[in-house]
Amino acid sequence: MNKQRLSASVDAELIEAAESAVARGHSESVSAWVNDALRLKLDQEHRLEALAAFVAAYEADYGEITADEMNQAVRQARSRAVAVREMPSKKSTVPRKRRGSR
Repeated sequence: MNKQRLSASVDAELIEAAESAVARGHSESVSAWVNDALRLKLDQEHRLEALAAFVAAYEADYGEITADEMNQAVRQARSRAVAVREMPSKKSTVPRKRRGSR
């Protein structure tokens, strides 16, 4: 693939994260880490564009999706969801100790 040099200003914590990923062996270089991040962003934009096109086509055929229909879909999805961890209590603000911690 053809590579081009890029000069960009990046938040310090993101540079630290990239350098940390390289140090841990999770990325070949900071440039590779940035390239991966840009690829993920592009992929996300393509998915969002495809979703918008799907919704537009659906609404062209069946009419606008209403707020009530969206709320019903959320309720149905939540009713079928499988809890993989306990939800934090709204009353408790103190984090629970993990098993095995002292």
